[in-house]
Amino acid sequence: MNQTSNKKDVIIVGTGIAGSLIAKLLSDHVFDVAKGKMIHRADAGKSDHIREISILMYEAGLEAGVELDSVSSMTTYNEYIRTFYREEAKVPNSPYPNLKQAPSPNVLDMEHIVQPYPDKKGYLVQFGPMPFASDAIRVGGGTTLHWLGTTPRMLPNDFRLTEKYNITTEKPDTKEKISINWPIDYDELKPYYEMAEFEIGVSGEVSRQEYPISESREKYYGDYVFPMEEIPQSYMDHKIIEGLKGTSVTLSSGDIPLLLVPSPQGRNSIPNPKYGKTKIIKAESKESGYKLVLDSSEKEEYKALGSVWNPYMGERCEGNASCVPICPVQAKYNALKTLKKALYKLNDNENLIRNPYMQVQAQSIVYRLSVDQNDKDKISKVHLRRYTSKEKTDFVEESIDTSDAIVILAANAFENPKILLNSQYTTSNGVKTVANSSDQVGRNLMDHMVMLTWGLFPEPVYPYRGPGSTTNISSFRDGSFRSEFSAWISPLDNWGWGWPAFSPGSDVAEFIGKGLFGAELRKALTNRLSKQVLFHFEIEQLPNPNNRVTINDQYLDALGIPRPVIHYELTEYEMKAMEQAKKASDQMFERLHIEDFTKYTEADKNSVIYNHKRYSYNGAGHIVGTHRMGAKAEESVTNSYCKAWDHPNLYIVGAGNMTTLGTSNPTLTLSAFTIRSVESILADLEIQLKK
Repeated sequence: MNQTSNKKDVIIVGTGIAGSLIAKLLSDHVFDVAKGKMIHRADAGKSDHIREISILMYEAGLEAGVELDSVSSMTTYNEYIRTFYREEAKVPNSPYPNLKQAPSPNVLDMEHIVQPYPDKKGYLVQFGPMPFASDAIRVGGGTTLHWLGTTPRMLPNDFRLTEKYNITTEKPDTKEKISINWPIDYDELKPYYEMAEFEIGVSGEVSRQEYPISESREKYYGDYVFPMEEIPQSYMDHKIIEGLKGTSVTLSSGDIPLLLVPSPQGRNSIPNPKYGKTKIIKAESKESGYKLVLDSSEKEEYKALGSVWNPYMGERCEGNASCVPICPVQAKYNALKTLKKALYKLNDNENLIRNPYMQVQAQSIVYRLSVDQNDKDKISKVHLRRYTSKEKTDFVEESIDTSDAIVILAANAFENPKILLNSQYTTSNGVKTVANSSDQVGRNLMDHMVMLTWGLFPEPVYPYRGPGSTTNISSFRDGSFRSEFSAWISPLDNWGWGWPAFSPGSDVAEFIGKGLFGAELRKALTNRLSKQVLFHFEIEQLPNPNNRVTINDQYLDALGIPRPVIHYELTEYEMKAMEQAKKASDQMFERLHIEDFTKYTEADKNSVIYNHKRYSYNGAGHIVGTHRMGAKAEESVTNSYCKAWDHPNLYIVGAGNMTTLGTSNPTLTLSAFTIRSVESILADLEIQLKK
């Protein structure tokens, strides 16, 4: 085993959005030795008293392009695009390498659970009783490479479900009820949402965001505009809005007015002149530590950030209709853009130069942490297996000394708990697991259950154009019904029946099977494809300690590292929401004169029977909750700054910190609280560098 003695100040595991945000923000700051403070490099000048922060990032994916020089990054990304074109199934992971050394969960691998045997296909070991239906990708930039790019904020009540609706969860292996309120609230997170929206580059119109909340828009957003102007809503959206305007649907909880809202998007449109200059996220020193602020740079107007290999490519969304799984021009944000800002800095001549204090080591699978019990239970070593090529499973065992470093786990909500659960150490009181004194590591696995409904509009609405979704129905995101069943958000999808029915390929096969050829075939396809409408209902799941990621030595990957073992189920709370969402869909379809083609069958991989009716769901790719933050060490894994309760130099960041899921896509929220965590990391670095 090779032991690396090249000391680093910060070790980050993962180059997805959480890891890249932390690397970028930390590398934007330096340590002023004379003042004993962390300062933004824009304020540092040419002082001789400046100490740079040294950062090492580990990436499980391939070496190619990870340093983000223009040539190799363009070559790598274009290979992803070519792979996407060749793949028959256009699922989220289809463009990206599924490495045997660093495998990823794939929706194509999901099978029915046959008790008592687990699903043995794919990377996840599914023990059931229901299959977990979402995927992720282990590649430079993480799952932001295939996210949809929708960026709504959470609503205030999403942070306080116990307080507002008396919803609780059980402490593991007990009947004791514990709160599912977050340790922070919306108002506390609001300035960090603005920082995340700046970094991602969000397009939207604040005045058009209507939500079922008691707070005013002024209180919710304040005096604020998004960095870029709204992405235009599709023609289909306008036809549906016209047909539903001013109407309500009736659920078991009563009548709910329909609000159709243009969705904020993490993709480039036209920079908003009201947003003003480009911004800097910088730390200000306070008596209690550091506070990040969004400060105007006064140097240049805000502009859209293009692709990582060419800033003039991808400055505007071109409507390629392939946001999931890949944006061909990188007009949609991905974490590689943020990572590049960490890897390259402006010199005194305003030229970009490679940051020598930032290192990214690819093909490196971190699988275990060690603890120094004689030094406050610090994380003392990070253990990894570095594979040597794409084809071979040979690896080199390495470890790095972290006794004088801050360790940040920034992998996804499968990988973070997997590393922690594989990190056991013996004490005088028995065997312990890293960061798991609460027994919450791996628990409370959540996703949005996506229930789809589809049909034919009475006239052409021309789907299959533009971003995947430009409008959502926000009416069901909050309300008194949450004491009985889940909230949900309903995006209108611009991709026809591609998701539930594999259109247009399935339509071609059907019509050819009916003997149609030539002009008749073209006419039939034109009639059907131009009228296809898809609604989707992203149903909130509550934290449940029985929904969890564990590990088992019987299930190892090609490098001998434990695979994630999944135990997953739905409760009546979520199934009742499926019933109510279908009622809402039926009423909207009837009002719009949509011919309903929705069909849920026993052959569907994820289906449930509720009140004698079948409902089927898909995964949203919103994998959250396996290392929850909280106000008490005995009920959570980290505090509100994502710092582990049990170890003074360990942070665990990402969607796994989310206490509840809410009804928004989680990327913006995890970005906001990850940015906030940097305040605590900077304070710890100050102490560390003063030694």
